[in-house]
Amino acid sequence: MQKGTIGVTTENIFPVIKQFLYSDREIFLREIVSNAVDATQKLKTLASKGDFKGEMGDLTVHVTIGKDTITVSDRGIGMTAAEIDKYINQIAFSGANDFLEKYKNDANAIIGHFGLGFYSAFMVSKKVEIITKSYQDGAQAVKWSCDGSPEFQLSDSDKADRGTDIILYLDDDSKEYLQESTIQGLLKKYCRFLPVKIACGKNKIWKDGKEVETAEDNIINNVEPLWAKTPSELKDEDYKGFYRELYPMQDEPLFWIHLNVDFPFHLTGILYFPKIKTNLDLQKNRIQLYCNQVFVTDTVDGIVPDFLTLLHGVIDSPDIPLNVSRSYLQSDSNVKKISGYITKKVADRLTAIFKNDRKEFEQKWDDVKLFINYGMLTEEDFYSKMEKVALFKDTDGKYFTFEEYKKLIEGNQTDKNKSLIYLYATNKEEQYGYIEAARNKGYSVLLMDNQLDVPVIGMLEQKFGNSSRFQRVDSDSVDNLIAKEDNKPVDLPAGQLRMITKVFSSQMPKIEKVDFHVDAQSLGESSLPVMVTCSEYMRRMKDMAAIQPGMNFYGDMPDMYTVILNKDHKLIKKVLDDAEAACDAKVKPEDDKLNSLKERQAELRKAREGKKDEDVPQAEKDEIKEIDGKISEAENTISGIYSEYAAGNKVVHELIDLALLQNGMLKGEALAAFIRRSVELI
Repeated sequence: MQKGTIGVTTENIFPVIKQFLYSDREIFLREIVSNAVDATQKLKTLASKGDFKGEMGDLTVHVTIGKDTITVSDRGIGMTAAEIDKYINQIAFSGANDFLEKYKNDANAIIGHFGLGFYSAFMVSKKVEIITKSYQDGAQAVKWSCDGSPEFQLSDSDKADRGTDIILYLDDDSKEYLQESTIQGLLKKYCRFLPVKIACGKNKIWKDGKEVETAEDNIINNVEPLWAKTPSELKDEDYKGFYRELYPMQDEPLFWIHLNVDFPFHLTGILYFPKIKTNLDLQKNRIQLYCNQVFVTDTVDGIVPDFLTLLHGVIDSPDIPLNVSRSYLQSDSNVKKISGYITKKVADRLTAIFKNDRKEFEQKWDDVKLFINYGMLTEEDFYSKMEKVALFKDTDGKYFTFEEYKKLIEGNQTDKNKSLIYLYATNKEEQYGYIEAARNKGYSVLLMDNQLDVPVIGMLEQKFGNSSRFQRVDSDSVDNLIAKEDNKPVDLPAGQLRMITKVFSSQMPKIEKVDFHVDAQSLGESSLPVMVTCSEYMRRMKDMAAIQPGMNFYGDMPDMYTVILNKDHKLIKKVLDDAEAACDAKVKPEDDKLNSLKERQAELRKAREGKKDEDVPQAEKDEIKEIDGKISEAENTISGIYSEYAAGNKVVHELIDLALLQNGMLKGEALAAFIRRSVELI
């Protein structure tokens, strides 16, 4: 028996392994099983080169669960005592290095991580044994044992068959791995597509109302995953079936890309376009990353551009290292090349569909729009690839490229400043009245109801230049959305303008974090009597605040709405006439008083012109202060007169509520009161 100390550069490597080398201890099973598959693949390579002439036999890797052990057994090339000393005891070396050098032209299927990966076994084990016999003629079987210290024992063994058994004696805090269901779950997660059969437990069937174990091995993995096959051999149903295997509960994918490149890096895989309509976060991180069919991670942000994480599927590349930090991956040159290649393939696939079958592309646009928008927002290169095929959709359901739509609207939707105005709606039903008003003007209205449309609008305004602007269709009256000439002042006497705005502003509801400003405009007899609008700038800033960190300032500001009174409408005219009849007698003496006070206020202010504050007599200061107070009091009295009148005017309340209802702002008790009042008025 040989005893010795494992050749490591630190006093004890095992605490390092347990705490720092691997971020997730469950990957011990991936490493040990990968090593077993690696050894089996090496035997296949030796046989193909004529360096092994024995019977291959059954090469299945078996994972067996004992009372307090897990055993991983293979019938691969095995090891001699000298190889154990070199590859296990001398941690600085890797058993794959010499092999890869000798068979570098045939080593594509070799995982090549035997060596350091083996020590992940100590993350869950208090003792590990290796019983192994080399494939070489006359080889002596050997047994290696280590209890988690740098000391090991190596002795002859009586193993009859070639290959290796790794026996893990589990720690007390790792007993959950003795559950067959747990181990099978980990094997399916990490090893479901390894190129050598992996068995764990037996197949079970239902018989006489209970589950019965059969003699058949339960094979965990699919040794020939779809991405490893030649695309020309595959049919659409093969791709759809594989998608169902990966994502059993998902809708059928829209289309897919089969990746297969050998230079300047190795990459295979299949990426699927799922139906994506809302909620980016729920859809992300569905791409599974493999290294020679060994599962690495399903968190690929940093490995591929962020927008590509919305895709589903598999990427497999030996050029993406297994056990390194994410920051290393992000700076790795091969990873960057792979990322750029995938971005190009995705853009090429989308462009090909657009060019070859525009109708199919339009049919799928609503389902891929979120993905494409995300890509154009976050990757300048992707925008440049997609700007000629990305689509606008109008409220009639028609699709246009950016250039097509520009040509469509530039004749009628250019304002007095020569700016091209893109009108849009975010909800076709809720903004129906505003859309109809725009259509009646001959305007086209885009439907921008996607989660990312607000930032996309900002991006497009930058791309299209200063001569283009997007306006939501309910952000102003239809005449002001695309102003063809300067606004004319409202032709109402000052007293009537004050009266009508006071009447309506006094009755606007008190809603938390909502401010209303009442304004009168001349909109024509056929337009609505009252409408509520929200400025494009403020709405857009608040929408951005909801999805973009660092803009909370706008999110905390109140919603600011303009209540537009159409002074041309007969109902507004009626309110004006009624208010004059009801309020003029009360308002006139207050107005006379107010005018007198303002005249005196003007005299005093003129007398103060050019004087320093200390040169103004105190009596004048006191009088100015007194007059300011009386003016405020008179204005409040006038406002009170109009408010008292408006409070009892059902038409005023009805008009306000109709405008609020059109904007989805009438709810609860206010909605119930509106319904009761409407019945009374009818």
